[in-house]
Amino acid sequence: MTEAPVERHEIEAFLALAEELHFGRTGARLGVSQGRVSQTIKGIERRIGAPLFDRSSRRVALTSLGRQLRTELEPHHRGIQEAISRATETARGLTGRLAVGYTAAWNGSLLLRAVDRLRTRHPECSVEILEDSYGATSRSLRSGRVDLHLAELPVEEPGITVGPTVCTAPRALAVPADHPLATRDTVGLEDLTLAPLIRPAGMSQVFLDAHFPQHTPGGRPVPPGPVAASWQDFLTLVGSGRGVTPTCTLAAAFYARRDVVYVPFRDAPPIRYALLWPTRTAGAKVHAFARAVTDVAAAG
Repeated sequence: MTEAPVERHEIEAFLALAEELHFGRTGARLGVSQGRVSQTIKGIERRIGAPLFDRSSRRVALTSLGRQLRTELEPHHRGIQEAISRATETARGLTGRLAVGYTAAWNGSLLLRAVDRLRTRHPECSVEILEDSYGATSRSLRSGRVDLHLAELPVEEPGITVGPTVCTAPRALAVPADHPLATRDTVGLEDLTLAPLIRPAGMSQVFLDAHFPQHTPGGRPVPPGPVAASWQDFLTLVGSGRGVTPTCTLAAAFYARRDVVYVPFRDAPPIRYALLWPTRTAGAKVHAFARAVTDVAAAG
C-alpha cells in the first residue's frame, strides 16, 4: 500500500515547531490552534513510525530522528519557497522598494554602483541605501528595517543567509597618536599585548573571536579595554588613549583624526564582507540585487 504524501502544511508545521519548540507559539505563527499543531505532528509521527519530538509539561525538544528530519527538510523547503517567490515576482515584474544596509563607509560606493546596475536591469525596482550603526546588522534584518545588509564576516545567525564574499579590505590597528605603536610602519598580531583592546558591545562570540581575540596566536593574553557601542565611541576611546582597536586600512581615508593613527597589520588576514538577508523572506528582488553587487564587485 502506498503511503499518502506529506502535505505542505504538515512540513511547515513540523519545521515551525522545530524552531519554536512550543506548541502555542507555533500555532500563533501558523494561524491555527495549538491542538491543530499537535494533531498534525502526531499524524506525521504515525506515518513515520517514531516520535519526532520529546514532550513534557515543561519543554518540547527534537528527538535525534527529528533533528535528522529537520536538517534534511530545511534546505528543500527553503528552495521551494524561494523558487515560488522568484517565480511570483518575475511574473509581476521586479517592482517596489528594496532597503539595503551597510556599516563600513568604504562599502557605500560599491552598493551605489550595484543600485545603478539593478536599475538598468529592473527600472521599476527602487533601492534605498541606509547606513547602519555598528553591530546592528542582525537587528535591522530581523526587524525588517533592511532587506539586505553588507557586513563583516563571520556571521552565524539562525535564519540569516550569508551570501558569497563580495569584497575584502586589509586590516589595520587604530592606535592613539602618542602611543609607541603609532610610529611603526606595520604591527603584528603579537603586538596586541601592548595596549588594552577596545571591544564592541552586543556582538556574537564568533565575531569577537575573529576580530577581537582574547589571546595572540602565540597564546599571550590580550589586555581587555573598554566596550564601545558605536564606531564614533571607538574613535573617541582610542583618541583619548584608552586603548587600541582593529579596523581596516581604508578607515584612515574615511575617519581621519589627529589623535588616531591607523597602522597596517603585516600578518592578519583581510576583512571579508558579504551580503546577508533573512532566509525566510528573501524574494526575487533580494537575489537580483545580490547578483548586481557580485557583478559590480567582480568588475572592480
